[in-house]
Amino acid sequence: MSDQRRHPFRDSIQDREAAQHFETTAQTASPTYRLAFSDPDFLLKEELRPVRLQLELLKPELAMNEAGVKSTIVLFGGARIPEPAKADAAPANLAALSPYYDEARKFARLMTEHSVKNGGIENVIVTGGGPGVMEAGNRGAADAGGKSIGLNIVLPHEQAPNRYVTPELCFNFHYFAIRKMHFLMRAKAVCIFPGGFGTLDEFFEAITLIQTGRMEQVPILLFGKSFWENVINFEALAEAGTISPEDLKLFRYVETAEEAVKHIETWENAGKKRSHIPGR
Repeated sequence: MSDQRRHPFRDSIQDREAAQHFETTAQTASPTYRLAFSDPDFLLKEELRPVRLQLELLKPELAMNEAGVKSTIVLFGGARIPEPAKADAAPANLAALSPYYDEARKFARLMTEHSVKNGGIENVIVTGGGPGVMEAGNRGAADAGGKSIGLNIVLPHEQAPNRYVTPELCFNFHYFAIRKMHFLMRAKAVCIFPGGFGTLDEFFEAITLIQTGRMEQVPILLFGKSFWENVINFEALAEAGTISPEDLKLFRYVETAEEAVKHIETWENAGKKRSHIPGR
């Protein structure tokens, strides 16, 4: 990140470097003598959680501002869905979902082509940065010669970021909540492909924020009507009265990348406002 200091004081980088050359004594070797901001053991203390939350919110925000990212197209989907070329090695049920990999890749490519023509700072593809549908999204953006964002998270069993994420826009998170905020803070559309618990969590987070008025309405597009109707009975929720029939209009089904792009373009041309989380 660029140095934007506007003060005459000695900065923290200079002091951090100087502190490395102190004479070693019982006093300077004590953990209490370390500069607080460069002491990992101190920053990882339980009492410092509020500080870590703030840092995790701020670091990606500054990096995306520096990269000039104005708005994003969010792409959620399953990490286990293989690309068609590798579907033979996957279980049959997952192999059957492999066409969604290609559809996600095509969608991201089409959106990024439009983005690149307009400077590459609007409608930037953002995914969870992992494999499967997430990889397809970042890969499609790379196919179009554009940048894309990956919001990875530390998990016990996965995952390194996929190799198609733009390196300077590849982030790693500890807190799910902060990660989900970054998904939606710049969102102009949210596109959800078939997936598991994580995808469902991300979908319901977004639609709940919109339903409750905590976020401006943006297109929420569910790829694959047959998959989603089999997984979630939205009509039953409306019939039971736990949601309003009007809530069923907060999302729509699409089957192809072209259909999704057309819906987003139509939405934008209708003059809808860009999404944000109030109070950002």
